[in-house]
Order: sequence, then structure tokens, then C-alpha cells
Amino acid sequence: MTTNTRKNRVSAHTSGIVLILVLFLTVKTCRHYGGPGDAAEMSDKFTESMYVLANEPSVALYRLQEHVRRSLPELVQHKSDMQSWEEQSQGAIYSVEYACSAVKSMTNSSLYFKNIDSLLRQAISMKEQISSSQGRSLHDVTPSPSPLVSAPHAPSTSS
Repeated sequence: MTTNTRKNRVSAHTSGIVLILVLFLTVKTCRHYGGPGDAAEMSDKFTESMYVLANEPSVALYRLQEHVRRSLPELVQHKSDMQSWEEQSQGAIYSVEYACSAVKSMTNSSLYFKNIDSLLRQAISMKEQISSSQGRSLHDVTPSPSPLVSAPHAPSTSS
């Protein structure tokens, strides 16, 4: 037998003894009064005794124990659900914070992209300058053929 079962039986046994004692005292009171107008008073005493018995601390503790036994599994399930929801919420919060930091770093990177754009424009400008200066230098080094100057003819070989 478990300890709780033993305690429940002792509590029930004690309550039974108290009930028998109350009934015995009520019967003794009935014999003592015995008059016709005393029935109401006897009824009041009996009701008061039953009220005291119903609100006895051992009965209250037994009822409290029964309430805890019935409601505890549901409370444990609620606690488990809440912990699971908390873990999911923490994961979602982490994801949102990570996304926010990524967006902030993207807005801060616009300065770098402007810098890259400026450097690319400078590089394109320099390439055009180099291309145009190479075009002029090639133009200065190689004279253009004049239509007035005829090209020498190769000697003809006659046989």
C-alpha cells in the first residue's frame, strides 16, 4: 500500500470516528432535552455538528489532495505546452533579429556600393583616355599612305 493510500484511509477512518462521535452526542442531547419545543434546538445542534464535521481540517485536506490529484496532470500538460511555445517563440525572435541585422547591414553597405560605383566610373574614364591616347600615338607613328606616292613595283622576270 502506498503512503498516500494509507493517509487517505486514516483520514477517512478519522472522519468516520468523528461522525460517530457527533451522532452519539446528538442522541445524548436529544435524550437530555426530550421536550416538544426542543426539536428545533436539537435540529440546529445536529446541523451545527454536521457543519463542523464537513469543515473539519482533515476533510479539507483530503478534498485539497483530491483537487490537486485531478488538476495536476492538466497543469503539467499546460506547462509542457508553454515551454514548447516559448522555445518556438525564442527561435522566431532570433530569426527576426537576424533578419533585421541583415537589413541594417544592407542599408549601411550603400556607402560601399557608391564607392565601388565611383571607382568603376574612374576606371572606365581612364580606359577611354588610354584608348584614345593609344589611338593618337598609333596614328602619329604610322603615316597614312598618300595617293600621290605610288608603291614600288616588283621587278618582273621575263624569260
